[in-house]
Amino acid sequence: MAGPERSGRALRHDYEAAFGEARVQPGTRSLVSASWRRSLQARVDPETADPPLVYDRDELCDVRSNHPLAAVMATLRRTLANVVDDSAQLLIVTDADSRILWCEGSSQVRSEADDVLLTEGAQWSEDVIGTNAMGTALFMRSPVQIYSAEHLVRTYHDWTCAASPITDPDSGHVLGTIDVSGRHSGVHPAMVRLVSAAAELAEHELRLRVRADDDRLREQCLEDLHRLGAQPGALLSRSGRIVAGHRRADYPGALPERVDTTAGSGHVDLGNGLRGTLEPLARGWLLRLPARHTRPVPAPRTGRTSPGPKLSLRFLGPGTPDVRLGGRLLRVSPRHAEILALLAMAPAGRTAEQLALGLYGEDGNPTTVRVEVHRLRSQLATDVLLTRPYRLAERPDSDFLQVRQALNRGDVHAALAKYRGEFLGRSEAPEVRVFRDELAATLRTGVLELGDAEALWHLAQTDLGRDDTEVLETLVAVLPRTSPRRVGAAGRLDALRAFDRR
Repeated sequence: MAGPERSGRALRHDYEAAFGEARVQPGTRSLVSASWRRSLQARVDPETADPPLVYDRDELCDVRSNHPLAAVMATLRRTLANVVDDSAQLLIVTDADSRILWCEGSSQVRSEADDVLLTEGAQWSEDVIGTNAMGTALFMRSPVQIYSAEHLVRTYHDWTCAASPITDPDSGHVLGTIDVSGRHSGVHPAMVRLVSAAAELAEHELRLRVRADDDRLREQCLEDLHRLGAQPGALLSRSGRIVAGHRRADYPGALPERVDTTAGSGHVDLGNGLRGTLEPLARGWLLRLPARHTRPVPAPRTGRTSPGPKLSLRFLGPGTPDVRLGGRLLRVSPRHAEILALLAMAPAGRTAEQLALGLYGEDGNPTTVRVEVHRLRSQLATDVLLTRPYRLAERPDSDFLQVRQALNRGDVHAALAKYRGEFLGRSEAPEVRVFRDELAATLRTGVLELGDAEALWHLAQTDLGRDDTEVLETLVAVLPRTSPRRVGAAGRLDALRAFDRR
């Protein structure tokens, strides 16, 4: 086991044994050994590698002022300031390429860090400086803590660092990492959980900003949408995410969650041979859609076979996970349901190492995952679950992603209608738990902010809101005094308060 429980001497013994005999020792964490292999394949020298300085001081000021994480730096500092100060650590924030944009801490620890180029403007990706928390967290897209001699480069064996990626709630792209680094002797065992919590708070603040931007877009540009008259259309955010629709029922096909706006105004491909027209607005885009009578243009023949049977995942609510392939019910194990969920969340696919981290945490074994995926492929068919990386051939029809998509576009009513309960409620897989908690918290917050009596009543009938005093208080406040629903909600609220007073 790695961590503060293992001494730096024990970790160095594993390191020397691994490189001295050109093989990884049994005591080395699989996450670390996989990172070492990637780093060595990138020709990182464990003895002489240095991180390159990619920004000078003047360039850094411009980059920082224009980076999305500048908006949440105050939150990150406030969350981690006491931990950093009390344990003589550094607070570091990188961009998505692991380039250090902010590096803050006491003058003494910053001076020590500068000596080893752990400093602003330096690049710390795995392919240039080897295994480290910032670079490895970006590769794994998960929180990572690297202790002492788990660093590939010997220079950093006196250091321990913990990092967590921060994801843009609008685009879904990783913006960078939040990292806490310091001498191994001062490491706190809960540091990886602290940086994960800080990343979640930053993402929550970014999500609130996205919602505010969406509200302003709807407020300022809704008239542009209504001027389309009988023609269907939609308002898009700057990134192409749909935030409002007009006469969508008259549109002949399903819209993607996001429209590619990189080419600017003019015609845009919407899939299935259909095209729309983009017009720039002050805060986003207006999308004109073809009406119902418009015939799709036949797709060119490519010689490829037609798509296989549709995969359906119903993972919300009580009971066992429901997996269907072409309408046929498949009896899958809880672990296979978790694998399908993680692959559905990542259309581009995941490596065995990434799946192991999401399923088991840092102690996950990629070999175990490969065995499980092999069994799952034999049940689904090899043309449904592909390899290198592991990925689903077609985007599945999944209730949990439909709820998240509805929340991302601000449609709380649609999200609530599809939410039947907890996401894989019995699962203890780390990434499943994070998704489950975030989905429930975002839905609850959305309903409370909406303040709509029907939505609040619906939420109060679910496990998420049934025993939530704030939900019931808000519901009682918005319902008419004569409403039978108000009487029931007030009675349940009184019972909860009485129980709390015991």
